[in-house]
Parts: sequence; C-alpha cells; structure tokens
Amino acid sequence: MTPDRKVRVLLGTRKGTLVVTGDAARKSWKVGPVAHAGSDVYHVVADPRNPGELYAAVNNGFWGPMIQKSRNWGRTWKEISTPLTPSGKDRKSAFDLESEGAPEKRPLVNLWHIEPGHASQPSTLYLGADPHLLFRTPDRGRTWEPVNSINQHPDKKDWSPGAGGHCLHTILIDRRDPRRIFVGLSAVGTFRSEDGGRTFVPRNKGVETPFLPEKFPETGQCVHHVAVDAANPDTFYRQDHAGMYVSHDRMDSWTRIGRPLGDDFGFCVASPAARPGRAYFVRLDGEARVTGEGHFQVHEWNDTTRRWRKLLSPRAFPGQFGVHREGIATDTLDPPGIYVGTTTGQLFISPDAGRSWRLVPYVFPGIHSVSVASPSVA
Repeated sequence: MTPDRKVRVLLGTRKGTLVVTGDAARKSWKVGPVAHAGSDVYHVVADPRNPGELYAAVNNGFWGPMIQKSRNWGRTWKEISTPLTPSGKDRKSAFDLESEGAPEKRPLVNLWHIEPGHASQPSTLYLGADPHLLFRTPDRGRTWEPVNSINQHPDKKDWSPGAGGHCLHTILIDRRDPRRIFVGLSAVGTFRSEDGGRTFVPRNKGVETPFLPEKFPETGQCVHHVAVDAANPDTFYRQDHAGMYVSHDRMDSWTRIGRPLGDDFGFCVASPAARPGRAYFVRLDGEARVTGEGHFQVHEWNDTTRRWRKLLSPRAFPGQFGVHREGIATDTLDPPGIYVGTTTGQLFISPDAGRSWRLVPYVFPGIHSVSVASPSVA
C-alpha cells in the first residue's frame, strides 16, 4: 500500500459536509469534496480503524436525521440505518421506547456525535442524539441498539436541555479498556461507565452551576465539550457553561482552571497527542457568544505549569467570531496542527501548535464541527 501523506479536515456545517485536504506540511489546502448540500451536519468523523471511511451525522429539515457513510474520503456517500428505523425511509417514525419498557414514545430529533469504538472492537460505533439518547452498533451501522443505562436512566425525567436541546454530544472511549466509556450531555453533565455501558454514574464533583439554586449538584451542569489528554487517559479537560475545568482522576473530581481568563465561558476544547498536558480552548464572551477581545483568539492551558498562554495578537485576525462545541480539533502530527472552525464560516489553521496561524481562503457555511484525519496508510 502507498502511504497517504494527506491531512484531511472534516467539516460539518449548516449547509453540508466539506473535506479540506492538505499535505503533511499543512501549508496548502484544497476544498472539496462537498456533500449533503442544504443539511445541518452536526458531526463528521473518520474511522481510524478503516482508512478512508467517514461517517456524518446529517440532520435534514425535510427528511429528518440520517447517518451517511463514505468509504473513499468523502467522494461518494451512502445512507445507512439510524436508530429511527432500519430502512432509514420512514422519516415520520419515532424511536419507540415503549417496547423497551418506557411509558412514552420519544422522537429522535437530531444526531449529534458519532464515535468509532475501541481498536479491539473494529465494527463498533457509538451515536449520541437528542433527546439525551445513546446508541451502539456492533456491525458498522447496519443495526443499532439502545444503551438503556442512559436512555432509560431513572433520573432522566429531571434532565433539562441546554440551549442546543437535549443533546448527548460527547462520547469518549478509554484506549486502555473498551468497557470504560465517558459521555457528556447538556444540560446534565458528564457520566462514566466501567462496564461497557450497562451502568453509567454521574461524574461532576467540583463543577459549579451558578444558574441553579444548588451550586454543586450531582447533575445539572451544562457541559459543552470534553477532551481527553492523549498522553494521560486519566486526565480530562472540560469546557462548561460556567467555566473551564481539568480532572486528573477519570472525572471523579474536577478543578476549575479558567478563572485567570476572566470570563471562562466557551464551547470547545481539544488536546493533541504530541503535546501531552496541553489543552486548547476558544474563550468567548458569555453574554454575546463571540470572542470577547475583538479578534480571533485561542488559549493554551499547560497542565504541568498550571499556566495559560494566549496564542494570537490582537492584530492577527480582528473581528468577532463564534464557535460551536465541536469547533476545534488537533491532528496527530508533531508539531501538532490546531484547527478551529467558526460560526461565520472561517477555518483557522496552525501547523505548529499555535506559533503561527493562517486562514483558509474560503468562506464556508457556518461550521458546526471540525475533526481531522491525520496521515495514515490507505
């Protein structure tokens, strides 16, 4: 097989899926292919176990939510089954929890996140959806099964939505143990399973909820996104509605780290494999939901020194920019690339861990999600 030296940035946008391709130097970029025109695509991800295989969480205003799959880096796509219905054709159906013992039917509203399973489970995928739903497929999406420890959680009747809805937006698999799974739900918090999803336990100790009467409840936190440290899988970085946090004990407890930044509101966080102990956040003005310093900005957290570093000068990219919860990603190269997509259609790229930045000369639809397929053998 010929080594594939390309870096592919996968964008889910308000108007479809776009693949942005560059070389390993990350200096020149080509936009395309483009797919799913007119649809809200909340997430696009490459399956590292099967090079060339992409999955997209497509939410169409007319046809409803669907999963699309590509086997050739996005040149062609095919719809596969969703938990809505095996055929994917009856768009008016509901996900019927009644058959699983629940008293009501709950419609599948939007698909939020697709997560490839552990390397030891090459055909497993996970799917997060609204309303607060988690699914798993053992056969690359031919069939889906509900994860009822979340879908029928005894406290679910008390779970509230975030501004984006009842979304299950974060799914993380411990690379050491496929039975250890972490999920994040808005506005509920983070949960951990140690038994392959048979049970999930909330893990939000230390995370504040200033918008609730009880400031440190077991659940009720509006977590926006979570990233795991690639070098230390017990360490997690968390962006909440009410601050930026780190955990060093598999989410058993959280410590707020964002206070030195002032308003530490934001939506996204990422941690690159080649920079252990580093996390990258895009701080926003919590009232306006845009970068509050009058220019594009990314902040780096160094978990060893416990210090913050601002990566861009005010003159670099002036303006007001917004990001969504999956709007930042990093690659697996060294130095790592950092990629940030904005709600106004810009894609910012740093090929050298934040030392320099460039703007892809293309105006995209508003970007919901950014993920990266780093060079591999294809």
